[in-house]
Amino acid sequence: MAGDVVHYIQDLSVILATAAITSMLSQRLNQPPVLGYVLAGVLIGPYVPGIEVGRDSGLLTRDLSEFGVIMLMFSIGLEFNLRKIARIGPAAGLTALFEVALMMTLGFGCARLFGWDRFQALFVAACISSSSTMIAAKAFEEHRQRADFVDLAFAILVFDDMLTILVFALLTAVAGGSGVSAGDFAWSVGQLIAFLLALLALGLLVIPRFIRRAAAHERPETLLIASVAVCFIMTSLAAAAGYSIALGAFMAGMLVSESGEGHKLEPHVLPLRNIFGAVFFVAVGMQSDPLEIATQWPLVLALTAVVVVGKIVGVSTGAFLTGNGLGNAVRAGLGCAQNGEFSFIIAAFAVASGILDKSIFPVVVGVSLLTQISTPLLVRRSERMADALQRWLPGRLQTFVDFYESWIEQLRTAPRAVTVWSRVRRSVILLVVDAALLIASAAGSRLIHWDVVKFFADRFHLPPSLVDVVWVALSLVVVGLFFLGVLRHLRAVARTLARIVVPAHVDDGPDLGAAPRRALTVALEVALSLAVSGPLVAIAQPFVPLSTILFVLGLIAVVLLYDGWRSLANLQGHVRAGTELIVAMLAKQSHEGSDEHRQLPGVRDLLPGFPDLAPLRLDPGDFAVGRTLADLQLRQRSGATVMAIRRRSTPDTSPAPHAPLDEGDVLALAGTPEAIARAREILERG
Repeated sequence: MAGDVVHYIQDLSVILATAAITSMLSQRLNQPPVLGYVLAGVLIGPYVPGIEVGRDSGLLTRDLSEFGVIMLMFSIGLEFNLRKIARIGPAAGLTALFEVALMMTLGFGCARLFGWDRFQALFVAACISSSSTMIAAKAFEEHRQRADFVDLAFAILVFDDMLTILVFALLTAVAGGSGVSAGDFAWSVGQLIAFLLALLALGLLVIPRFIRRAAAHERPETLLIASVAVCFIMTSLAAAAGYSIALGAFMAGMLVSESGEGHKLEPHVLPLRNIFGAVFFVAVGMQSDPLEIATQWPLVLALTAVVVVGKIVGVSTGAFLTGNGLGNAVRAGLGCAQNGEFSFIIAAFAVASGILDKSIFPVVVGVSLLTQISTPLLVRRSERMADALQRWLPGRLQTFVDFYESWIEQLRTAPRAVTVWSRVRRSVILLVVDAALLIASAAGSRLIHWDVVKFFADRFHLPPSLVDVVWVALSLVVVGLFFLGVLRHLRAVARTLARIVVPAHVDDGPDLGAAPRRALTVALEVALSLAVSGPLVAIAQPFVPLSTILFVLGLIAVVLLYDGWRSLANLQGHVRAGTELIVAMLAKQSHEGSDEHRQLPGVRDLLPGFPDLAPLRLDPGDFAVGRTLADLQLRQRSGATVMAIRRRSTPDTSPAPHAPLDEGDVLALAGTPEAIARAREILERG
């Protein structure tokens, strides 16, 4: 026994020493330390000739790595509490929901193309659905990123972690049954929800009080021991209920955080997390055969492309549509484009449960390594890539981008938010009901499909193929009716929200806000479609053929794109006419000798749908004098747009990006109040 202990200690010393060396090397190369830990495991693993570390030591490669999972998820849970989740707001949650659903769909499709069955493909998709807060934080820190998009990226990553944990818990619950039949799926969902609610209710009654009493003794070790004890108890309960230990550890961290003592505990948990986390990632590397990674390079590259492209598109699209601006949205997407550490946990569970072959593990490691290398490169170039995208956008889209953020800001700050909810409440409730009935009808049809075919074929002596066709047709009709209901209520919500921002004209005169209201309606339809279709597709995949889902989504996308392009053309004409009116108003102000250029009276009534407008006169000594709008990059740096310019030396003119600005020029700035304030500072001080 003593010899075994010495053997374990020797192996552990080699593991930690190698991890320290490779971590230092990876950081010297501006790469996250996680990359070094995984490489350390590969170097000392059993697949490298002559290496014996951990070959007979199940304690190191299995048990200690499990402690790494527990401490990692416990520390993530400490960053959450119910108040923080509510404070982060729905925008980041909707973005993460769309991104995770998109990654599950893309991963599922890619896995099916490579020959996995439906159940296996769900686990493969889950392996690539999560991002890494650790890797993203390290990339932001090394490149000294402190802009608004960093907070946005972290908020999205917080919800990404939560959704991934829920997906994994659901998959582990389904794995304990007989597969992904409709009955097992519905039963597993119900059990999971009941377990989480019971755990949360009982935990909120006991754990915060227990932790506060431990903290009252003002001894850090007492608080640490009490918190780790809670962590292990919750982990044991989750394991006993048949769920992942990661879920129990995360719930423990969140409940401990509810005590208000999480900030005291985090510095003491961090060393434990770092040590056991390093062992976990080393163990991941030790289970990875470098030759296997190289052998399966087509799959590794395919999944890497899905991760990078899918996460950039998913996060950028969701963040922009929730009103965070195109630049911040794109940069947040580039910062979230990596495969998270949770993928190793999901892959290890799938292999241990016999769901996936052990060859999947080196594939997941290969994808993680490639995305860990690419993330710092993407973050470093994120500003230039976002600026390039904004420059390359067609004129119609640039106009829409300039206005959309302001529209969402007006919707957020609409007075009496309860009135907004009361106006959309009925449509939202009907939307949720139709979506639930859609899933229930699809799942129910699949559940009783062959029983119905057998019953009618035997009872009425009909050909089974005929009964099959009729049943499928009837099922599609029912599902289609509920799907049309979802689309109808979704459009109703979008129209109602658009009317709040751009009210409809009630007089007999022309409706001046028709063009911007239509553009906003289509944009909100796209945003709501993405928010609704993502979860619907992810849930419906076990019951509806993927080809059918993709066909329907493609058809909807074509209709929305066509409708959107026409509405953008009308919006551009509206903006062109409005710009001419703004220039005329600026000219009138100058003609009347007004020196106070702080407001444009009546613009909101004359130009419905335009963002907030504020004039700014360039005085001698201002930074912008002698520089061009192209040099200042005002829109990229502030989010505000120069809608018109009144010059002393030339006739009325629209903004010319390469014409130098002169003192006395009056610029009409459009955007949110915060964007206009930033633009003023740039124009005056640089």
